[in-house]
Amino acid sequence: MDVPKYDGNIHPDEWIKDLQKYDYFWRKKYNLTCLDMAISLVDSTIKLPTGIDTYEKLSKALKEDISFTVFKNTNKKMLQLLKYVPESRSEINDIEEQKEYLYKSLPMNHIDYISFEFYKKMENVDSINKLIKEFEVFAIYLSELIVNESVVALKHVATGKYLSSIENLCYKTGSKTQLVFVESPEPGPNSLWKINFNDKELATYAGTSIGLQHIKSNKFLGICYEGYQGNFIYGLYGYYKSPLTKQTWVWEKHTEVSCGGDENKWNFKHSKLESHQGFLKSNDIINLSIKKKYDSNGDSTSDRQVEFLRSHDIQFTIRGDTFQEVCCHNEILGVNDEWCIKLIKQYNLTLDQIC
Repeated sequence: MDVPKYDGNIHPDEWIKDLQKYDYFWRKKYNLTCLDMAISLVDSTIKLPTGIDTYEKLSKALKEDISFTVFKNTNKKMLQLLKYVPESRSEINDIEEQKEYLYKSLPMNHIDYISFEFYKKMENVDSINKLIKEFEVFAIYLSELIVNESVVALKHVATGKYLSSIENLCYKTGSKTQLVFVESPEPGPNSLWKINFNDKELATYAGTSIGLQHIKSNKFLGICYEGYQGNFIYGLYGYYKSPLTKQTWVWEKHTEVSCGGDENKWNFKHSKLESHQGFLKSNDIINLSIKKKYDSNGDSTSDRQVEFLRSHDIQFTIRGDTFQEVCCHNEILGVNDEWCIKLIKQYNLTLDQIC
């Protein structure tokens, strides 16, 4: 009789129910109850408490083990992601074939890096139990990667508010384009952005430039070049200044950030680890920077000034409403320049689906 051991790869209640079919056989041949036999068939890696004297207690103990958490999460992902018949029903028992089916279930299996990493991690896996556990870890890792055209939100770390914009609400000074600010400790419709890496599927910390398109308005986060700013003293070229810079009459300080800016390619780096490698993923804390296309003489040059995206708890007013300013600067980096990127959805959705 082929009696299955419990290794966390089946629902505890289903496994107990199957074993109960053999209760008479075990009592007759081994003088053991089905419960005693069930306890003896639990894999040694699963530690059971003492005093289990009912099926309910056994089921409860098995569900409290980490293997059951892995089992639930894996099955949830299979329901969401898999496009093939689960192995338990198709009677596929070969470990290598299992690996192949699991790999094909991954939503990003067309990316070379994903293929390489998956088979590298699964290379020495030689049991179904290990395979499921490793697959769970890998699937969680993939679920945190920010892929091209993901919907994200950017949380300003220092104030805990999200980078936002409101369609057709514009600055009253400067470029008079759609204003950008931070608001609300929770992401909402005004703080959702579609991230774009041009032709890449994943964004690396090795110089990938990104675009951030406001979901509500379809406009890109950027800066605007103002052009000649000359007067009888100065003959300078430059970019539109942020609202607070304009109000305090500081000639060269903070640059206005808007939706609809004609320069909108941003670079990112890890805010704490200068040499950080790998791919951009949810909950990374980053600094965002932009290279100005023109210098102070109005010339396009490769030696362009880099400015960083910043917010602070200083506010400006439009139509009687106050907004927390977002701007760019070329000063020393600090806590006001840190942004936590939050993955909202890995795939592009319609506005109605996410708002």
